[in-house]
Parts: sequence; structure tokens; C-alpha cells
Amino acid sequence: MDKSPANTPPRRSTLALILLGGILAVSTASIFIKFAQHAGAPSIVIAAFRLTLATLGLAPFVLTRYRSELRRLSRREWFLALLSGVFLALHFAFWITSLQYASVASSVVLVTTTPLWVALFAPLVLHERVGMATYLGLLLALLGGTVVGLSDACRWQSDSLLCPAAATFFGGTAFLGDFLALAGAWMAAGYMLVGRSLRAKIDLIPYIFVVYGMAAVVLIAIMVGMGESPLGLPPLTYLWLVLLALVPQLLGHSIFNWSLKYIPVSLVSVTLLGEPVGSTVLAYFILQEQPGWVKIIGAVLIMAGIWLAARSADKS
Repeated sequence: MDKSPANTPPRRSTLALILLGGILAVSTASIFIKFAQHAGAPSIVIAAFRLTLATLGLAPFVLTRYRSELRRLSRREWFLALLSGVFLALHFAFWITSLQYASVASSVVLVTTTPLWVALFAPLVLHERVGMATYLGLLLALLGGTVVGLSDACRWQSDSLLCPAAATFFGGTAFLGDFLALAGAWMAAGYMLVGRSLRAKIDLIPYIFVVYGMAAVVLIAIMVGMGESPLGLPPLTYLWLVLLALVPQLLGHSIFNWSLKYIPVSLVSVTLLGEPVGSTVLAYFILQEQPGWVKIIGAVLIMAGIWLAARSADKS
């Protein structure tokens, strides 16, 4: 076993502080995205710009210091890295688009159900057992997701809950936003499961360079196919896009990828529970989005379900 300092796991207190920094960084993503959308940037352009800038920022460092490590990657490792990039691209395409139709609180709470899906899919991918706590977590999260969805479409009037007809509800923008956020969570689960099996063998920087680069290529292809362009946007929009690439992407997501080498994927994913809290607080003060008490109850149920599922997966 290699006992060199470079391979010595960091102390728990250091890991906790670094993960806290990652949570704070990713919590800014929804705010920067909302600002860019309000300035007229299409969602797919925001996603493609974010991953492309992150990849270009890493390129000089990787190509000068890690070229030999990239050449040593096996075909299987290249395939896994590229597959992880595809999942990441679809995660951002779905989630960023969801913010056009849903509030920050609803979108971020639903997209961070990722740990629940990680716990459910881990037996198939990582050959882990699923305990009863995982199924209880799924039940709680589904109940919470239903409450969040209804809170976006229904309203209280004279001590009664008024909801639209089923056809109107499922065809409404709130439901579309919530579903896109949930689809983003499914893609993120695939990204983390593939990353867990690969990250233990590859250093952080070349890993995220390959994954972010593949995600950028996929998103650019989708953007071109949709007839969108990153050119001609207001100057302030590019500031939000640059900040989006630097803070939540290069800093926040890279921290979570780095931690996958030292702690189980279920524990890494459970730290993402801090993102809805951070994003909702920022949205309250910056965007004046105030979540109602019904939505808060739904969010608590979802996070309780995620915690149970991830805890069960970690024990197994």
C-alpha cells in the first residue's frame, strides 16, 4: 500500500470544511442561472457555456502537467469518463431549463433528490444491498415531492385547497419545471455512480477535465441542434455565465469529485442536502422568492427521505 503523503486521506475536520465550501459554492448556481435567464440567455446556452468555460479553464493545466496520465487511461476508463460526461450534460440541460418554470426552492429541492436515486441504483451498479430504510426514504421523498408539486399549482382559499384539473396540472409550467428538475436528479445519480467507480483510479484534475469536456461537447451539440447561439447576449449576461463556471462548477463540483476518492458516494451525495437550504436562503434575499410553509414541509419530507436512503446505502 502506498503510504506517501499524497495518498494520505485528509482529516475528517478538513474534509468537513472542504465539503462545506463546496455546498456554499454550488448554492450560488441557481442565482447566477436566474440572472442569466432574466437577461435573455437560453437555458441550453447557459449549460453549454458553463461546461465549456470550465473545460477551457482546466485545459492549460491538464495538458501541461497531466498529459501522460491521460495517455495511460484504458479504453474502459475513457468510456466511463465519457459516460459520466453524458450524464452530467443531461443533468445540467434538464435542471437549468427547470429554473425557467419553477421557483428556486422547488427546482433545487427536487434536483437534490440525487442521493435517493443513488441509493436505489447502487445495488445494480455497485452491487450494494438495499435496506428497508431506503424504501422508507423513497416513500417520504415521493410524498414530499408530491407536496412540493401541489404547492406550485394549488392555493389555499377560505380554509380549502384549490387545485386545477388534472389535465391543466400536468400540462402546466409548474409541473414541467418540477419534472425537469427530477429528471436532472436522475442524470446526476448516473453521473455520481459512474464517477465513484472511476474516481478512485484517476486523479481529480484529469478526471474532471475529461468529464466536463465531454459534457461540454454534448451540450454544444444540443445547442446547435436547437438553433441557439451564445453570441450577441448582453454584456452583463456573460458576467453571470463566467461566475457560474468559476464558482459552482470549477470550485463546487470539483470539491465533490475530489471527495469521492476518500468517502462513499452516498455520503458525498448526502452533503448536497445543504444546497437547497443555501439556494433558498439566497433566493429569498436576492430574488425575493419566499417559499410557503407547505413547500417547506414538502422539502423537509424530501430531505428526510434522502437522508434515510443515503444512510442505509452507506451502512450496506
